[in-house]
Amino acid sequence: MKHRVLVLAAVVAALLAGPPGVAHARPQAPAGFVNLADVDPTILHDIRYKGFHNFVGRPINGYVEPLCLLTQPAAAALKRVQAQFIRRGYTLKVYDCYRPQRAVDHFAAWAEDLDDELTKREFYPEVEKATLFDDGYIAHRSGHSRGSTVDLTVVRLPARPQPPYVLGQPLARCFAPVWQRFPDNTVDMGTGYDCFDPRANTLDPRITGRALANRLMLRDAMAAAGFNDYDLEWWHFTLAGEPYPDTFFDFPVARRSLL
Repeated sequence: MKHRVLVLAAVVAALLAGPPGVAHARPQAPAGFVNLADVDPTILHDIRYKGFHNFVGRPINGYVEPLCLLTQPAAAALKRVQAQFIRRGYTLKVYDCYRPQRAVDHFAAWAEDLDDELTKREFYPEVEKATLFDDGYIAHRSGHSRGSTVDLTVVRLPARPQPPYVLGQPLARCFAPVWQRFPDNTVDMGTGYDCFDPRANTLDPRITGRALANRLMLRDAMAAAGFNDYDLEWWHFTLAGEPYPDTFFDFPVARRSLL
């Protein structure tokens, strides 16, 4: 009887702890996470998941403030990349950095709701929502939750003002010509951010000329600072030798999360 009670207690404890590698219960970031704006205030921010202009079409769970939280080594590496771009007349702009597991769960729940196609015209006009998991666009785990992955782009200086996204405005295909897409103030990368389409692959053969040159400029600068690219998404990079390679955190994106 005593043995069965101990076994039951162990099972309950394991269930409460969550799956291996996931820190669901942690209310704060571990030591070593920083706010990118404190490390380099010159890097622009457009944290899409705090607002409505994203593929879900609404603010995402866990994004309390429009911040870029990262591990200190990743933030320091981005500071080095920014220094190179500033000298060349450009600046980095981040779209997403650390992403809590609850946000990843929000993405998965959205993908499973096949009736919700509010943003299809912009973000996945030629992809069926039912295939987003199989196609690799949505997953139940994200490297962003480990704190050393960043989605970003490049803006020519001086940065042009970017019109705010107005909820309900007409959506344009994410791979349309740059003058037809949402008027992001970045250099042309061939597609917009979070474009669920093969054209977002870094070396998709349909992307040529200046857009391809811009993608390679970003990729090469990030590689020189120690980031590995993700060839299916031109905007996505992960720091090599990241400090938390096996842990997916779930603290909110907020100043109060930092120790």
